[in-house]
Amino acid sequence: MYRRDIARALGAGLVGGGTLAVAQTAQAQAPAAAGRSRLQQILERGTMRVGTTGDFNPMSFRDTSTNSYQGFDVEAMTQLAADSGVRVEWVQTEWAQIVAGIGANRFDIFSGASVTMARARGAAFTAPYFEFSSVPVAAKSAAGRFGSWEAINADGVRVAVSMGTVFEDQARRHFPRARLVSVQAPATGFQEVLAGRADLTLTSNVEASSLVRRFDALTLLPASIEPRNRRPAAFMMAQDDPIWLNYVNTWVGLKAREGFFEALENKWLPKS
Repeated sequence: MYRRDIARALGAGLVGGGTLAVAQTAQAQAPAAAGRSRLQQILERGTMRVGTTGDFNPMSFRDTSTNSYQGFDVEAMTQLAADSGVRVEWVQTEWAQIVAGIGANRFDIFSGASVTMARARGAAFTAPYFEFSSVPVAAKSAAGRFGSWEAINADGVRVAVSMGTVFEDQARRHFPRARLVSVQAPATGFQEVLAGRADLTLTSNVEASSLVRRFDALTLLPASIEPRNRRPAAFMMAQDDPIWLNYVNTWVGLKAREGFFEALENKWLPKS
């Protein structure tokens, strides 16, 4: 499994005293403002400022009954703060502003995002702790027809996706023979499946896990269908602070070896 590969790499490279390329890059840059690492500032004030969007279920979302943040990344950041002996101070932000928020020192760390070269131009990434990917979600009544990606790419199969998303482009590439059902927002691909107007939808592994828990009529396809379009997830922070980056990288490595991230994945992203 990919998460075990991450754990092995982190254990060998971080806990054993090695350094990752991302840390080496950050170390070549200027030190944090005023010569004081954010780690020192966090420990002195007793709080760690964590940027999060609260709109990415089940990674970071608001529990309407308590008006508090919940999710995979929320638990991870809460644990990092606890292991550091400080409290979390949540800073609400938007996806379009996460790099700018890091650069403006609005928060010390962002709760987790896909690693992209565009974001890397303005922020540093820790070692990856999770992997985003694309997976098919089908109506339970139709799931038996699809035991492989190739089975989906067939005449008569209806694949629903939201227009303008990466999944629309991916569906065109992966399933050229199937009938693509592109829907305009606020409609969604999974709603087409629930309504019987499509056999399945292509979405992220994160949303897929949330969907199958919310809707009994939906299911993830068999484990024989491996995820595609994989991309790592990591925590984001400023580029000018190798001490803070190295500290969090060390924490990620230790937690990966302990099985912490695997436990979070099993809790928030069950396979069925």
